[in-house]
Amino acid sequence: MTTVTPFVGTPRSRVDGRAKVTGAARYAAEFDAPDLAHGWVVSSAVARGRIARIDTDAAMAMPGVLKIFTHENRPRTAWFDYKHRDQTAPPGHPFRPLYSDTILHSGQPIALVVAETLDIARDAASLVRVLYETEEHATDLAARRDTAYVPPKKRSGIKPPPKPRGDAPGAFTSAPVQVRQESRVPAEYHNPMEPHAATVVWKGKDGIVVHDKTQGAQNSQSYIASVFGLSPSKVQVVAPFVGGAFGSGLRPQYQVFLAVMAALELERSVRVSLTRDQMFTFGHRPETLQIVTLGAGRDGKLVSVQHDAVAETSRLEDYQEVVVNWSGLLYRCDNVALTYRLAQLDVSTPCDMRAPGATIGVFALEIAMDELAHATGIDPVELRLRNHTDRDQNEDKPFTSKELRACYAKGAERFGWSKRKPAPRSMREGSELVGYGFATGVWEAMMMKSSARATLTPDGRLTVATATADIGTGTYTILTQIAADALGVPMEKVTTLIGDSSLPTSPIEGGSWAAASSGAAVDAACRSVRDALIGLARGLEDSPLANIDPDRVTVRDGRVFLTADPDQGLAIDAVMAASGVDKIELEETVLPDPKTMLTHAAYTHSAVFAEVRVDEELGIVRVTRVVNAVAAGRILNPKTARSQILGGVVMGIGMALEEEALHDHKLGRVMNHNFAEYHIPVNADVPDIDVLFVEEHDDKVSPLGVKGLGEIGIVGTAAAIANAIFHATGKRVNDLPITVDKLLDEA
Repeated sequence: MTTVTPFVGTPRSRVDGRAKVTGAARYAAEFDAPDLAHGWVVSSAVARGRIARIDTDAAMAMPGVLKIFTHENRPRTAWFDYKHRDQTAPPGHPFRPLYSDTILHSGQPIALVVAETLDIARDAASLVRVLYETEEHATDLAARRDTAYVPPKKRSGIKPPPKPRGDAPGAFTSAPVQVRQESRVPAEYHNPMEPHAATVVWKGKDGIVVHDKTQGAQNSQSYIASVFGLSPSKVQVVAPFVGGAFGSGLRPQYQVFLAVMAALELERSVRVSLTRDQMFTFGHRPETLQIVTLGAGRDGKLVSVQHDAVAETSRLEDYQEVVVNWSGLLYRCDNVALTYRLAQLDVSTPCDMRAPGATIGVFALEIAMDELAHATGIDPVELRLRNHTDRDQNEDKPFTSKELRACYAKGAERFGWSKRKPAPRSMREGSELVGYGFATGVWEAMMMKSSARATLTPDGRLTVATATADIGTGTYTILTQIAADALGVPMEKVTTLIGDSSLPTSPIEGGSWAAASSGAAVDAACRSVRDALIGLARGLEDSPLANIDPDRVTVRDGRVFLTADPDQGLAIDAVMAASGVDKIELEETVLPDPKTMLTHAAYTHSAVFAEVRVDEELGIVRVTRVVNAVAAGRILNPKTARSQILGGVVMGIGMALEEEALHDHKLGRVMNHNFAEYHIPVNADVPDIDVLFVEEHDDKVSPLGVKGLGEIGIVGTAAAIANAIFHATGKRVNDLPITVDKLLDEA
């Protein structure tokens, strides 16, 4: 019998690749509509206060200007009477554009100019004059540290730090080896290739179709319907392609509110696109200040872990992340105290940004662990092995699977870690100091309730549909692979539909749960269609499959046949024609196993190894090699999976060496709000990145054994680079990014 290679688990090129490289894939600001008007956002020039006067006369006098919306004339909407909570809103009162004359942060949208063309709208916006009454503002987290508070548990869906276990302060005091590390991770702003935009197509009595940059079409639909008091049946949100998001599209941003508001008021189609400058006026990774203290024996085994973090939030909402919890679960220690607080600033509410919380918290923990390795004279990898744990001590649960030891071993071998000389400044090549650094990565492995529909037609074509999104991660491709395997058809005969609120319910695309959730739903729907097809074949009197045990039947290559005798079977079209059906269409819903959620902890793990070279005189850092060994359960597509890790590592390089929102605290605003001054890695900054997937079987985490890869690539990367820089130079820089001035500073 011929062995058939499955699609799942093999490297496959993206099914949407051709559409993207040829321009056939359309993004939110690329959908056209008859009679399309354009909106331009006017942003606040102050950080706190109120609008004393806003003069729009000169702007309105420009030919082609249709209307200028401000807090003085904005239409009344349901939202101003109803506190909407979308799937990702933090506790508090979500920001409401044009709600009042109050200014909450610099760059806040204060007017929308709508005109016949984009050029007219932009020019008219420059004529809007605003008089402000300013108030004292605060944008410096360090200066507000003493005001930090513990957010009430009942107001958050985020896991608070666990209660202290043991006596961490006492154990630290008596520990033979003590390490204390303070660190700062600055605010980082989302800058995906596609800026946020919304095109609202007016359909009259049929409602509106909204093309929005979103990671959850149904989340945006719910938001729009709630805000504007519309029937959900009159709102369709479509986002087939998303040009990067990293979390910025989890929550509906203000461009979609403004576009819908204008379209409903003017009863015509409207587009609102944000500029690159305006991408710095909403959610971002919050600036965070941390202190990690570790106590250990001279053998390196931890006896005390204490981790405190203070993060920024806005005055509107208590935005929270799981920052410190990782320090209680990654390594074995019986005395742990973790604290997390917020400080309110006059900034926009932060939002999720690739591996929120873990990227920040694991950085602080892993540089402290590296310092502990240095203090004890123990190899950094060996130190982690001595403190390895098979249980999540925060919740006292075993892991569904954990191949972290294999990540350490395989990553170290591939990297050549054994060649590392322990002493800082002991390795060099020419004028450059060479450093090897290492860190552990960890991220939650989650699954959410999700639904999918599968439709099989007599020509053997299969269409699968679910409302999830593809933000560049390869969702189209892996869902196509899963469907093709489940129903035994070639990938070329599978059409995957996603990114549409009218499709079967799925969660927002985030948290690395899309593959496990939507993938399991697609698999279940396709297998139900397969079973129905076999049932039809078994019910045909003249069929060679009549009344055959379903377990003895295979569906593949457009046929239904006996597994032991492929010649005994029927073509799909023949089965359906004889059964009198023109399609088989079924929908299935999958949920995580509640028992597993109660009894086990599920995480993805990694080991990140980095090599840096530092010019001894100039302090210029080059990352020259990275090896990232990842244990993430079943890998659906090694090719797209590798791309996910590559993207995470590149963001980690930016976090370590370049990314930082620079605030002028006197003005209360970000000053480097452009790509010229907000630095992110470019091709020349990115070295050879070697990705290893460690084999890991997990029959508990999800029906497909999938853990997800979107976040794990960035977690630990910045710490590995920072640790490599310490090894190269002997200087420990904990204030990110690590720039030349900090390395040259002798203080």
